[in-house]
Amino acid sequence: MKAALSTLRIVVYGLAVLAMNFPVIATLVTSFKSAREAATNPSLWIAAPTLANYAKVLSDTTRFNIYAYLFNSLVAALIGTTLAIALALPAAYGIVRSETGQRVMLPLVINLRAVPLIIFAIPLYMMYQWLGLLDTRVGLGLILAIVNVPLALVILVNAVAEVPAELDEAAKIDGASSWQTLVTIVRPLVRPALVTTFIFGFITAWNEFLFGLLLTTSRAVPMTVGASFFFAASGGGVQWGTASAVMILGALPPALLGLVMYRQISSSLTAGAIKG
Repeated sequence: MKAALSTLRIVVYGLAVLAMNFPVIATLVTSFKSAREAATNPSLWIAAPTLANYAKVLSDTTRFNIYAYLFNSLVAALIGTTLAIALALPAAYGIVRSETGQRVMLPLVINLRAVPLIIFAIPLYMMYQWLGLLDTRVGLGLILAIVNVPLALVILVNAVAEVPAELDEAAKIDGASSWQTLVTIVRPLVRPALVTTFIFGFITAWNEFLFGLLLTTSRAVPMTVGASFFFAASGGGVQWGTASAVMILGALPPALLGLVMYRQISSSLTAGAIKG
């Protein structure tokens, strides 16, 4: 009976993993098919695997430069993530140490993230046009920071709340200011949460499509938007193999970051869940 239950559990888990990751698996398989096979063979079986799609994407930069798209996404994601952390950490410290911040500021910021982002499209476009930030990596990074602030604030508020307030009082007795207390005492103690915030923020910023589509045209196009250009890169309909290869390459950086830092993420999110 135990063996049967164990086998059934493995089968159920396997089916669940397959169902949740089927789009990724199908895209990966298609990226190794030739254009003819992709059009005639929709199954997950590859009759003649080929790397031609990847070679074409990585070598042919005359029309669409994937390296530029990757670089734009990297710069914008780093700006959007580091700036969000720089804003959220002091805000989290103030919220935790202030009852007003917990009752008003935190719910207000979090609820703003629940609003559909498309609502901000027109005013942001007009403001960026006036400031000269359209189609710039800095401009895209700034809006990605705003997108990341609510998530960063939630994680860091929970982390700062675990830091005993007695440490603040001891620092004040020694003559430390609130900023010095935050930088020298609180920040090292919440370092795992900072790493987790960076990982989630980077993944969110990298995968952002809406603002990349609205605020960039040529010089600062991110990978998510640039990948859509490859669907008809050679004309004559959708080039499924090429498009799949681009999507896989574009998904690799955040996927690898999440896999490498998985233990760090899980340990940070479960920290403080059990108190003795």
